[in-house]
Amino acid sequence: MNIEEEIKQSAFRSPHQKAYINLVYTAGWVEQQQSARFKPFGLSLPQYNILRILRGQYPKPATVSMLIERMLDKTSNASRIVDKLVAKELVTRQQCPNDRRTVDVLITEKGLNLLKQMDSLEGGKGTGITNLSDEEALQLSNLLDKIRDRS
Repeated sequence: MNIEEEIKQSAFRSPHQKAYINLVYTAGWVEQQQSARFKPFGLSLPQYNILRILRGQYPKPATVSMLIERMLDKTSNASRIVDKLVAKELVTRQQCPNDRRTVDVLITEKGLNLLKQMDSLEGGKGTGITNLSDEEALQLSNLLDKIRDRS
């Protein structure tokens, strides 16, 4: 379904306005699709993102500030998310021995196993992104990079 049908708007002021509205709408739609796929695993998108970052660091721990730098959603509260993951026993948190002001976060075996179960969702499977050919996906990625280009 095209954006005009989705939001019941037949005309836009410009192609840029239409593209912007479509981008915002589609980002929310993809997020909803992804959230629905994570729900059976008991994870939110930000929790999944932190686990993926920690798996990439494994077996080395990560600091909360490093998690914040790497998170996809920069508005998420990384400390609160880590607290929830600790409660689920998916990560551990320990004071860094070299810098007592820093906290080390490490993914647990349980967290690694959960991600392994979720690997089939990697790459946005089930969110519509796989409707694109490899070439289209690369083109979309390049266009999104261009939107963020500040030069």
